[in-house]
Amino acid sequence: MLQTIKYNLFHNWNAIRIIRLVLSVIIIVQAVQIHDVLFGLLGVFFLYQALSNTGCCAMNTCSPTPTTNSSTQEVAVEFEEIKNNKDGKNAEEII
Repeated sequence: MLQTIKYNLFHNWNAIRIIRLVLSVIIIVQAVQIHDVLFGLLGVFFLYQALSNTGCCAMNTCSPTPTTNSSTQEVAVEFEEIKNNKDGKNAEEII
């Protein structure tokens, strides 16, 4: 377990993780300056997310799943052309 924590701490750093780290440090410093506990807890939450490489959702259930189309058949689509009458008559009156 300790090796997993150590691996997550030092590997797989991406832009979102760095943004969370920077944002958490800014929020924690601001919370200390204005003596706000709830704001500090928000900063600690972002710090936890950055260090543990987790998101808001448990087990990545919020991420969209890629869908694959199993059918390889082509479907023929028919289009109908609709023309606009500029003189204001209905289509039935013209025919």
